[in-house]
Amino acid sequence: VLALIAFICIETIMECSPCEGLYFFEFVSCSALVVTGVLLLMFSLNLHTRIPQINWNLTDLVNTGLSTFFFFIASVVLAALNHKTGAEIAAVIFGFLAMAMYAVNTYLAIKKWRMNSRQQSSRQTSDYIRARTESREVDHRPEIQRLDA
Repeated sequence: VLALIAFICIETIMECSPCEGLYFFEFVSCSALVVTGVLLLMFSLNLHTRIPQINWNLTDLVNTGLSTFFFFIASVVLAALNHKTGAEIAAVIFGFLAMAMYAVNTYLAIKKWRMNSRQQSSRQTSDYIRARTESREVDHRPEIQRLDA
């Protein structure tokens, strides 16, 4: 929502003399809005479960991390180059707010990614230990009979 508001604020600016900062901010806010919207739609409709080959936790982490970084850069550049009009100031404020929300989401995505990595690691370790234990217990299992008996 904050990325959308920042994008709307930047779109209301009619004239600029150094427009590079404005164009970069526009690109960052629009890109973050589109990519986050697509990911939100995929997660909301459970479409991500149909493509298990993609690590969706890592995808979300990369999206939020890059959005945080680029919103920070774009907001600083726009703050340095603005003409102190209301729309530019509002865009800068909403840009920094969007950056802060993406930073919080990045932190949460890192925690979730680490937790899933630990679970997968412990699951692989427990599968290995179970397989090793079962291979040692072949003699004690009645359903497996020796061929020389």
